[in-house]
Amino acid sequence: QLQLVESGGGLVQPGGSLRLSCAASGFTLDWYAIGWFRQAPGKEREGVSCINASGGTRNYADSVKGRFTISRDNAKNTVYLQMNSLKPEDTAVYYCAASKLYYSGTYYCDGPEVWGQGTLVTVSS
Repeated sequence: QLQLVESGGGLVQPGGSLRLSCAASGFTLDWYAIGWFRQAPGKEREGVSCINASGGTRNYADSVKGRFTISRDNAKNTVYLQMNSLKPEDTAVYYCAASKLYYSGTYYCDGPEVWGQGTLVTVSS
């Protein structure tokens, strides 16, 4: 069974940091681009960041550039999202997803084949 499991979410004060992890089981991430997506209450899901299979190319949404960093450790079959300088508007459920396509010409990490169950990040004082 192909699974992605996110962890690392929680409650943090504005300006704080969290590191999310996305661990794969049942398959290897080596051949997949991995994306982080988020969905805030009452809003549509949006792409946050995407990293290609080798880890050499990354993309970020404008809203998180300079604050979030995506990385991957293929030996551990895990992808990370380091989130710094968190803002209340970053509050959302964060999902990771595996895609064979880093960039479709329209979207990064387009057409994911496997999704995680999500982890909640709450930024509040």
